Amino acid sequence: MMDSALVLFSGGQDSTTCLAWALERFGQVETLGFDYGQRHAVEMTQRPVVIAHLRAMNPEWDKRLGPDHVLAVPVLAEMSDTALTTGGQIRLEANGLPNTFVPGRNLLFLTLAAALGYRRGIGILVGGMCETDFSGYPDCRETTLKAMAQALTLGLDSSVEIETPLMWIDKGQTWELAHRLGGAALIDLILEDTHTCYLGERGARHVWGYGCGTCPACALRARGFEHWMNAKLVR
Repeated sequence: MMDSALVLFSGGQDSTTCLAWALERFGQVETLGFDYGQRHAVEMTQRPVVIAHLRAMNPEWDKRLGPDHVLAVPVLAEMSDTALTTGGQIRLEANGLPNTFVPGRNLLFLTLAAALGYRRGIGILVGGMCETDFSGYPDCRETTLKAMAQALTLGLDSSVEIETPLMWIDKGQTWELAHRLGGAALIDLILEDTHTCYLGERGARHVWGYGCGTCPACALRARGFEHWMNAKLVR
């Protein structure tokens, strides 16, 4: 079980970087995506494109990359009233959290991933949660994920580890990590094929990739790319 990992893979920049990270470290890697009625459902279309290109760019990764799984979780959209599931303008709520926060999403995703991992004989889950550059989501905090790993281990009576390689790095450092893992080829793949924009916009191609350019996800991605490029110039 320790030589295999299950990556929570949305098809975005962060999860693609995490997938490359896992492929460098584990002998067998499987992927899991969730269709939950998200506004940016185009990410579900981009997932197999990214996976196919990852396979093509590195023969060793191709050998290690196992099945891709997709679970439908429509209940999240049915019980949520958020900018990611029902549309509307992105804004801060009275509790200080952005209305892109889907309550319980990561907790449910990790529970389902652990259950699938249990069936597949995989005890390591890999996710792109991050506390350095994030939108204030409480289910992205390291303390939340440590508690979740402990609860899953107890509930399944089987070891569950949650790896978060992006937890303490910012978006600029995420670009740098991707470059270290896969060089220019992985950067080009992220720019051309991944999807991160909350609004599901893929019409405009910016220097940092596709997106509306104004939502919080695009703003973080663009700022991180600029910081990474500036750091490269300084070096």
